[in-house]
Amino acid sequence: MTPAPVLTLDGPGGAGKGTVARAVARELGWHLLDSGAIYRLLALAAERAGVDVDDVPGLLRVARGMRLEFRPRADGGTEVRLDGEEVSTEIRSEACGERASRLAVLPAVREALLARQRDFREPPGLVADGRDMGTVVFPDAEVKVFLTASAEERARRRHKQLKEQGLGGNLTDLLREITARDERDANREVAPLVPAGDAVTIDTTGVPVESVVAQVMSRVRERLGR
Repeated sequence: MTPAPVLTLDGPGGAGKGTVARAVARELGWHLLDSGAIYRLLALAAERAGVDVDDVPGLLRVARGMRLEFRPRADGGTEVRLDGEEVSTEIRSEACGERASRLAVLPAVREALLARQRDFREPPGLVADGRDMGTVVFPDAEVKVFLTASAEERARRRHKQLKEQGLGGNLTDLLREITARDERDANREVAPLVPAGDAVTIDTTGVPVESVVAQVMSRVRERLGR
């Protein structure tokens, strides 16, 4: 049986992957995978279990036992649940993102979560948002897109998002954290943050979301005739 088609959207945090992925998934009527949320969920579950981000055996134990749910919301967002509890806002904190980035460099952790991510591939298709979707998780994806934006632009977006969520965040600190995370993600030994060889790169700096979505949909039509 031919597997369901996949569109991968990779890129650094704040490049617009989540917003674009949700819009494209709605337009196509496809399933959605927020792979970054899976790592953030593991980071949160590990913290609650008292497991350090460097404790690989402990992280693997938590990864095997946690229950994950992604539910579409009426406002176009995604409700994320961990072991039955709604944690959509909690996993988006900078502290949780920092822990997720640290555990994401561990090869055993990435391997443990690989199968869980691939299980999201179901008809009629999947839009997969992450950092290594097109290079590692779905290397056979029919459409691959790499979104990027300047670090300054991404820090501003993140700052605005945190304010809208009622969370704190200093713009200078956010820029420093984003830059450090970019460096770590780009230079990790396993699944570094790089565009797949057959991916199209779109710079979203100063570009309206609607325009980015239109570019991605144009690529989908070009590759799949949709």
